[in-house]
Amino acid sequence: MIAEMTTLLSVRGAVKQFAGVRALDSVDLDVIAGEVHCLLGQNGAGKSTLIKVLAGAHEPDSGELLLDGRPVRIPDPRAALDLGIVTIYQELDVVPGLRVYENVFLGHELARAGWEQRRRMRAATTDALVRLGHPEIAPDAELGDLSPAGQQVVCMARALLREARLVVMDEPSAALASHEVANLFRVIGELTAAGIAVIYITHRLAEIRQIGDRVTVLKDGRTVSHGLDINATSDETLVRLMTGRDVANTFPPRRVVAENAPELLRVERLNRAGSFADVSFSIRAGEIVGLAGLVGSGRSEILGSIYGAIHPDSGEVTLDGQPLRPGDPAMAVRRGLGLAPEERKSQALLLDQAVYRNLSLASLERFATAGVMNRRREMTEAVAKIQSLGVRPTEPRQSIRQLSGGNQQKVVVGRWLVRECRVLLLDEPTRGVDVGARADLYALIRQLADTGVGILLVSSEIPEVLGLADRVLIVRQGRVIAECAADETDEEQVLSLLMKGSAL
Repeated sequence: MIAEMTTLLSVRGAVKQFAGVRALDSVDLDVIAGEVHCLLGQNGAGKSTLIKVLAGAHEPDSGELLLDGRPVRIPDPRAALDLGIVTIYQELDVVPGLRVYENVFLGHELARAGWEQRRRMRAATTDALVRLGHPEIAPDAELGDLSPAGQQVVCMARALLREARLVVMDEPSAALASHEVANLFRVIGELTAAGIAVIYITHRLAEIRQIGDRVTVLKDGRTVSHGLDINATSDETLVRLMTGRDVANTFPPRRVVAENAPELLRVERLNRAGSFADVSFSIRAGEIVGLAGLVGSGRSEILGSIYGAIHPDSGEVTLDGQPLRPGDPAMAVRRGLGLAPEERKSQALLLDQAVYRNLSLASLERFATAGVMNRRREMTEAVAKIQSLGVRPTEPRQSIRQLSGGNQQKVVVGRWLVRECRVLLLDEPTRGVDVGARADLYALIRQLADTGVGILLVSSEIPEVLGLADRVLIVRQGRVIAECAADETDEEQVLSLLMKGSAL
């Protein structure tokens, strides 16, 4: 509940244009001190551009920003911080080679040298991490050694130590486990109780019910609804506002996998010290197998070992009955294995390359003769895939950096359509993807399975695993502790296994 209805920040008629395309088109927003104001919209709706305007990364071409009712300019990030606006981006702004406390104080160090100043920074960092519920993160640890979830916590610690009046959070829960999300919500409650406003961006509608006060919806760069009372607005209304259509039956219907369908992938007694142990399972043609596990359970490491990016200590992976060489992803790709990794921007995409090149990246030899690329063939294939995948915008020469997260993810999956892989490993395929693009990706995944591709799916969202997979493997502390048919279990049972290790 908002204690006082005092408007802290107002955006009036904000316009921002890039290369003739209006990313923001007369956007309005009012944020009240002490509230959690949720910002919703599909990928490409203008949310990222708007928060970059507030963070000082972009200046609007026209329109007005008001703080405490007075017009302000935010020409650069330093100006935003001076005004008390702190932004936590989905793509974390951290320096992996620095220590945790150095990242927490990045840009506002007490001093560049001096034992006493470093001691104070370490102590303040420890206090912030304890407040966030993560006393196990050492202030002297190298940031690059932390998981994505741990790095997210460090960014939040940085925000806590700023003199913030407004904290902007872009998908802050995307890399967090359920207990970490609870800590996040607790901290947000502390911030708002102190009169600090929070702009909270998420694609998870359930979260806004738990944390939000009001919601603004953007679509195609415009404000389509402003300052709605969350408690008086249904999920169906929000989805309709975001997409312009009803998104029902999100998960496509399952097709029964034939009992005599050939086995494509077999994993036997795979082990890696500190990550996972004694992992065994198989995938048949046309089958989607889900790995359900908490963050840190070893799910991603299992996928990395199957693909060859991580070398297991022991065990065997076979594809079409033939063993894959451990630690050799090039061999895995040649044999028909594909991977869409968890961190698409850092692990899957060439951000400054064109969309067409990112699509053809795993199949360059198909478009080369005597080492010379046939650009026409490469472009023709890319255009066909862009159209079939519904990638927007449709210009194949556009830098993929300029695409929304959902469209980038379509390209990552589409790369393996070009390759015509036999088995596809998907790690968090819908992280940071809006409800409309999610429905498109779900349909694409099911379409691949229906053509005989075997799919191994990792997701932190249990409903996603249960809705897409034919069979679910429960991974806890690096071990597969249970296996069940997806249509014979529910979210409560899976969560009980993940949290307690109890049997179905």
